[in-house]
Amino acid sequence: MKKILTFLLITLLFISCEKDCYNAPLPVIFEFVNSNNENLITKGKLTTYSVQDENNLSVQLSKTSDDKVLLENVGAYNGTKNYKFYSNIKDIDFSIQSSEFNGGCDGYQINKLTFTGIDIDVTAEKGYYKIVLE
Repeated sequence: MKKILTFLLITLLFISCEKDCYNAPLPVIFEFVNSNNENLITKGKLTTYSVQDENNLSVQLSKTSDDKVLLENVGAYNGTKNYKFYSNIKDIDFSIQSSEFNGGCDGYQINKLTFTGIDIDVTAEKGYYKIVLE
């Protein structure tokens, strides 16, 4: 009887997971540095910052333990969306191109992140973008 109940429970778990499966886009993380590669948040130079989308809606941000900025809930759409980063040092325009995730689950994936404007030095590091502001 225990074996049958365990089998039914596992089967139910797999069936329900398959229907409710969702892949959120990977997080977008920025590290802001100066020309000496010193983190501007850690140095106390970057004190205020925010991000708004093309509809002037604020994007939720959080600071990581190593003083990087995590953009929350971006990329969950089909197409390209424009954003603007505002700070006490410099403002930056960027866009995120996303598409539906082609897998066993519903969801979205970020295909491309593009920075626009002059005097922007950005390096795609492993898992985050390093942006030189000073």
